[in-house]
Amino acid sequence: MESGPVIFAGVVFALFGGGLLVWTAARVRHRLPVAHGVSPVASAGIATVAALISLALGAWCFTSL
Repeated sequence: MESGPVIFAGVVFALFGGGLLVWTAARVRHRLPVAHGVSPVASAGIATVAALISLALGAWCFTSL
């Protein structure tokens, strides 16, 4: 019963991280800005790091069951 919230959090982190990573890759591939008013390299880097952290948190949630 206690694993329900952990599974939910893991799914949310994994979906967000995966979606952000795919979206960032699509924007960079089409040479579109990831964030307006910010350096393209910096915004793509920060978005990629945030996506990887989110995926890592999702993996950690699933391994802590």
